[in-house]
Amino acid sequence: MVKENEVAAMEIEGPKPNNSDQINPRYSINVLQLLKSAQMQHGLRHGDYARYRRYCTARLRRLYKSLKFTHGRGKYTRRAMNESTVTEVRYLHLVLYTAERAWSHAMEKRQLLDGPNAKQRIYLIGRLRKAVKWADLFSRLCAAKGDSRTSLEAEAYASCMNGLLLFEQDRNWDTALKNFISARAVYEELGKYGDLENQVLCRERVEELEPSVRYCRHKIGESNLKTSELLQIGEMEGPALDLFKAKLEAAMAEARSQQAASLTEFHWLGHRFPISNAKTRVSILKGWHLISLSEDLAQELEKDLHGPAADSLPAEKKLAVFDKIYTAYQEARSFIRSDLASAGNADSVKDDLNGLDKAVGAVLGQRTIERNQLLVSIAKSKLARHRDDKNEKVTKPEELVRLYDLLLQNTGDLSDLVSSGRDRKPEEVAFSEDCVLRSMAFRAQRCFYLAKSYSSAGKRTEAYALYCHAQSLAENALKKFQTTMDTDEAMTKELKTLYNECRANSCIEHATGIMEDEKAPENLSKKISTISLSGVDKKAEKFLIEKLDVYESAVGESNVKSVPRIGVFPPAFQSIPRNPIVLDLAYNCIDFPSLENRMKKDKKGFISRLWR
Repeated sequence: MVKENEVAAMEIEGPKPNNSDQINPRYSINVLQLLKSAQMQHGLRHGDYARYRRYCTARLRRLYKSLKFTHGRGKYTRRAMNESTVTEVRYLHLVLYTAERAWSHAMEKRQLLDGPNAKQRIYLIGRLRKAVKWADLFSRLCAAKGDSRTSLEAEAYASCMNGLLLFEQDRNWDTALKNFISARAVYEELGKYGDLENQVLCRERVEELEPSVRYCRHKIGESNLKTSELLQIGEMEGPALDLFKAKLEAAMAEARSQQAASLTEFHWLGHRFPISNAKTRVSILKGWHLISLSEDLAQELEKDLHGPAADSLPAEKKLAVFDKIYTAYQEARSFIRSDLASAGNADSVKDDLNGLDKAVGAVLGQRTIERNQLLVSIAKSKLARHRDDKNEKVTKPEELVRLYDLLLQNTGDLSDLVSSGRDRKPEEVAFSEDCVLRSMAFRAQRCFYLAKSYSSAGKRTEAYALYCHAQSLAENALKKFQTTMDTDEAMTKELKTLYNECRANSCIEHATGIMEDEKAPENLSKKISTISLSGVDKKAEKFLIEKLDVYESAVGESNVKSVPRIGVFPPAFQSIPRNPIVLDLAYNCIDFPSLENRMKKDKKGFISRLWR
């Protein structure tokens, strides 16, 4: 049976059937809304094309059975689908879901772990051809039997399918571009009309088609795709982009494999390490490409952090790139260590592999420090804005202290790794010194935000001492940076700002502490004056037990969450009378007479003395 949401998506326009003048009714299907609902509810929300294909198969089985449009019971006899066959809207659904089943089967083959091989790719293209065939039939039938809007949507759907087939075949890029542009134009027009949900769906479809249009133009030679645009495409979601992203990833992997043949050595701080394993070369090349991608996004990210669009903070773009860099270099290190385990007793080979592992680990450490510095910059921008939105957690100084702890640990590990060799080159010595300088700067920053956390807790003495200590650390680090040959201007500027902020905050804490000490007796007297033995606030509402003569509820309104005021528990202390306390203060000052002469003397005989 047709589900409720699908019944709502299709309607039959025109006069009632009892009108004798109505010969060819015009059917209406909201194609985009119907397919989007089916795809999101049956697997494509998580990219599960196998589940969506099974749904299309079950949907077609129900349609064939309800329409009694079967192809024979024993021997398969194909029944033609043409304009005269379409007597109700469900026949159009048959054609549409058949095209969707073929397309989802092709996408399922595209999502294999190692990619489709030659035989599977032939089958994939065959399924896409089948999807194009049924999409074209759906477009022709809707042009003859559907209303104008349904005809336009069917035409756009067929154009998308034709473009995807040419996209997968890597040929006729101009024809593919025409198909994608035609579909985009239709959805742009349809997005101007209808209800709000339909307009949103059309805009999403236009955004999904835009990368394919740009890539086709890039292949023709009309434009160039930048690396930052590739990252944006990779983060977008939608079934129309899955084939594009898979194709793009396959092309990049093929390019890396071709470049890996020419990569024979890894250069790092004056050392040259040979790379013999092809998988290691590919992983290192992938890391290099991602590093260049993150560098291209650096300027854009700085604009987002400090520009007018700082509220959006799209820093997740670069964080995702750093995660991929980490995965690529970890994969390269796993290949190096497997080669090291199978190297045998060849000392020269082991030395080269150990040096290569050390170099890749050092590069990975550098990228980890850069990622943590990015997190620090994001946290600083949030802390400076003092945002307290419901959708965003407020950044506290303690979070920056934790991040600087990580940076200090990463810098120490990297310095230990670089200085672990015997024959150190000048480049390694300079790199170790730079790590030491950066750790001094990170320690000053950590001390500053630790002082901020104490200040927010109201501990003025500790905050003042930490601000003074951070000021001295920043001054020492600034002197060290200014004496080096290659001065880091960004770090020097940051240390100068930190020095000024430490001095200003220490003065503020000093003044605030003095003011609080001056007001302490006054505040204490105010607090003591408000103390009562009963412990009951007079301004508060009375309890139920105190107003039994008044007909009022003690629970309160149903829409307000408040504690019922029935009685005080535990009961408050009450003052009660008691006997007066008498202190005998004259007792210790009185000289009493001696009573020894009145005491009875003990008289004992000679025999009693013997028994002592």
